[in-house]
Amino acid sequence: MYTAHPDRYADMPYRRTGRSGLKLPALSLGLWHNFGPDRPAETQRAILRRAFDLGVTHFDLANNYGPPPGAAESALGEALKADFAPYRDELVISTKAGYLMWPGPYGEWGSRKYLLSSLDQSLKRMGLEYVDIFYSHRPDPETPLEETMGALHSAVQQGKALYVGVSNYSAEQTREAARILAGLGTPLLIHQPRYSMLDRRPETEGLLDALDELKAGSIAYSPLEQGLLTARYLDGIPEDSRAASDSPFLNTDALTEELVGKLRALDEIAKSRGQSLAQMALAWVLRGGRVTSALVGASSPRQLEDNVAAVRNLDFDAEELARIDRVIAA
Repeated sequence: MYTAHPDRYADMPYRRTGRSGLKLPALSLGLWHNFGPDRPAETQRAILRRAFDLGVTHFDLANNYGPPPGAAESALGEALKADFAPYRDELVISTKAGYLMWPGPYGEWGSRKYLLSSLDQSLKRMGLEYVDIFYSHRPDPETPLEETMGALHSAVQQGKALYVGVSNYSAEQTREAARILAGLGTPLLIHQPRYSMLDRRPETEGLLDALDELKAGSIAYSPLEQGLLTARYLDGIPEDSRAASDSPFLNTDALTEELVGKLRALDEIAKSRGQSLAQMALAWVLRGGRVTSALVGASSPRQLEDNVAAVRNLDFDAEELARIDRVIAA
């Protein structure tokens, strides 16, 4: 029988999400990879238990996470039943809908039919009455934004979600989504963009500025760039790495000699801060407080522990930031 660590809230910083009353841990656990039938169930449960013991109170999912699609939500449902039933009110659980989940014209994008049907399926897989945050996973170019945002509003009205968010929306799409939601009486809580030292589009394309204006939160996914911003590839491509696999998200072509040189230079900066490259990359995303939380994945409790240690040093001086910018721009 799992009993949560009594000091689980001692070291993790919690940040207010925009102007809402909801606080998120600086690091949240994403169940994108590593939560499916190809991984030992006990390892999955051990990762979740260790996360909660370290103060990681937010578990982030989507309907299609696995593989196969739905597997991550089912795995979390089993863990919730076995380990976390007494702690449900201490957890923030989010899920999303937008990408392909089932065949036919109603199995993806942003229609009211798809979003609300998907949410019902997600709740059933997780054994929950509600999720804390429900996202539109991507904008739908053919469905009116009023319909998509109306579906999110309905999820809140029906008691199936406490808050709503969007992911992969541009700055202007986010502003319009927030306007529509405000008119319905359901605020836009949060945006989930891809953001890292190597992918700065939320800065350069004005998304972070838009979120500041809207007083909405943000949670960055892929802050480690699928493992590139770790020590894993500093000396080549390990045979068991994601880049060496058939992953559509990272392949050997991405690991150019120029990029590896930059990663090694960044690793030297991290060492001077007393951090690993991964820890510095997470701290960089969280610098200054504009990002509410950063999502990390984990294939083992030990990997999770190493990432969570990033919260011990989230501050950068001007010279460190300038050195990082010079390395990236070189």
